[in-house]
Amino acid sequence: MSEHLIVLNKDEDTISIVNLESNKVEKTLETSHNPHEVVVTKDGKKTYVACSLGNKVDIINNDTFEVVNRLEHPDFHFPHGVGITNDGKKLYLASTYSEKIFIIDTETDEIEKVIPTHQKYSHMISFSPDGSTVYIPNIGSNNITVMDVNKEEIVTHIPVGPGPEGVAVHPNRKHLYVANQEDNTLFVIDTETYEVIFKRRVGGIPVRLVFSPDGKYALIANRESGDVSIIETEQHINGQVRPWEIKRLPVGVWAGGIVFNDEGSFAYVANNKTNDVSIINMATLKEAGRIVVGIHPDGIAYLKR
Repeated sequence: MSEHLIVLNKDEDTISIVNLESNKVEKTLETSHNPHEVVVTKDGKKTYVACSLGNKVDIINNDTFEVVNRLEHPDFHFPHGVGITNDGKKLYLASTYSEKIFIIDTETDEIEKVIPTHQKYSHMISFSPDGSTVYIPNIGSNNITVMDVNKEEIVTHIPVGPGPEGVAVHPNRKHLYVANQEDNTLFVIDTETYEVIFKRRVGGIPVRLVFSPDGKYALIANRESGDVSIIETEQHINGQVRPWEIKRLPVGVWAGGIVFNDEGSFAYVANNKTNDVSIINMATLKEAGRIVVGIHPDGIAYLKR
């Protein structure tokens, strides 16, 4: 069993394959123009890379770490956010400037369905833990599109703060976390009522948000302030239980993509402007080191095979 990071270097059109045993780049491969976001299939066999300015999706064979196929479509206009359904059968892709969601068969790699959101700048893809719902932040409309995965239909749009980008559902399925980059806030939303139940101030321009596997922490990458907001999702204090920022951890310049390993013992943050990846020890909540990668690393994924 091996562990790797797949790190997208968007300003040199490459991917760094990092071996987590050595914390060094094992291989560098060329991609289509401007690789932004990445997802690994549930079986670990393939990786999908949204190359935003190239308007392509590159498909990587994880046995060889080679690009084996490329998807194109006339309505790929800055393809960006990607996510895989829980059964592993379908890839969801958000195309930012065409404001459409593409549903792709992961066995055939054919586009099955194209769904317009009718919102402005549909940017990311985030599935609920049970896989029944997908949440799509619309940066220009200041809302979140909610889709029913079984029906492959849009259910509603939830108003949030200005410029939402980082979005994820807590493993308990009760709370949707939304990072609003234009006013540096975190909204915690009830997934049943869509009511905003908490608002929190975070760092400058929060762009990515992920939960630890056990749900204890949410990590938010703050691009402008070069740090990570560490949110304890259920802080117990003075008879209250609340989500609270317990630490703002400095990392590299322009923190971006962020991912955990399977055990949740380490998190990894792609630092766009220092061309490296911060290693965060989740036991100490401190930066444990850096991994040097390519130019302008942003999207990042974890692979264990």
